Amino acid sequence: MKILVVGAGAVGGYFGGRLLEAKRDVTFLVRQLRAKQLAKTGLSIRSPFGNAHLPTPPTITSEDLSNSFDLILLSCKAQDVEGAIQSFAPAVGTDTAILPLLNGMRHLDDLDAQFGENRVLGGTCFISATRDEEGRIIHFNDTHRLSFGERGGSKTARIQKISSTLSNAGFEAHCSMQILRDMWEKWIFIATFAGITCLMRGSIGDIVAAGASDLTRKLLEECAAIAGAQGLPLGPDAMRKNDKFLTKAGSPLKASMLRHIETHAAVEAGHIIGDLLRRGNEQSIPSPLLEIAYGHLRCYEARRAREEAEERKFIKETRSVGFSRE
Repeated sequence: MKILVVGAGAVGGYFGGRLLEAKRDVTFLVRQLRAKQLAKTGLSIRSPFGNAHLPTPPTITSEDLSNSFDLILLSCKAQDVEGAIQSFAPAVGTDTAILPLLNGMRHLDDLDAQFGENRVLGGTCFISATRDEEGRIIHFNDTHRLSFGERGGSKTARIQKISSTLSNAGFEAHCSMQILRDMWEKWIFIATFAGITCLMRGSIGDIVAAGASDLTRKLLEECAAIAGAQGLPLGPDAMRKNDKFLTKAGSPLKASMLRHIETHAAVEAGHIIGDLLRRGNEQSIPSPLLEIAYGHLRCYEARRAREEAEERKFIKETRSVGFSRE
């Protein structure tokens, strides 16, 4: 199968890199700057499962994209979905399958509207990774799982072919017959994890040490109630697993959304927290903690936008009089 990986960041770089390492036919759709970086340094992965260095990963930019691919792995940030759709649209042919690896569900509506529901699979991944300043993919934990499936739950010929391609490629590939439930379960976990660590501005261990684990549990229950109202309730095992992870004493883990706040980066607040809250409101599900968490994140986004506007204004004014910040 010809695979196009949209983006070579933490998720796309890791799973695409592992596929390339396993000799699959992979091309990365990247921006010009990332293409130049990969051409110079190659694609490097640092992982508990083994490091990898791919000196010449195949890349392409949207300007040069014309041929269709069999499978498109979409791994961008939620705020980049619209732009990503336009960039990879020329690669979507009659038989192309699109496998998004974003959190939440709103991106499915966007992809369906552009390409048709029949082309869009369900998918999710479980990995803690980032891309460092040198462009290397740093994998933190002992999980690297990619789940995928037909949203209707059937085991079609194309999903079996995709399963064969993704299997034995250096990560755990799981073909799921209940992928929408899997996506909802992860969404509830991510929303709780991001919501509570961003709201408290601390790791899971910090929250436990502060005696605030009950707040975490209440937020988890709110999020789970929204899933239940959508007809996909979390089972007892999933709730226990989430509770164990989210209330573990001494845990240094914090959501990537909090790491982004700490580096003054953009966050997926609307896609992860806001959309879940919207769905809960539509079903009249009380979600006071989720609402506070979303308000907190929107405040951060407003402050970030204001500071960036002030920065642009300062640069414009200093350039106009011949000065620089230095």
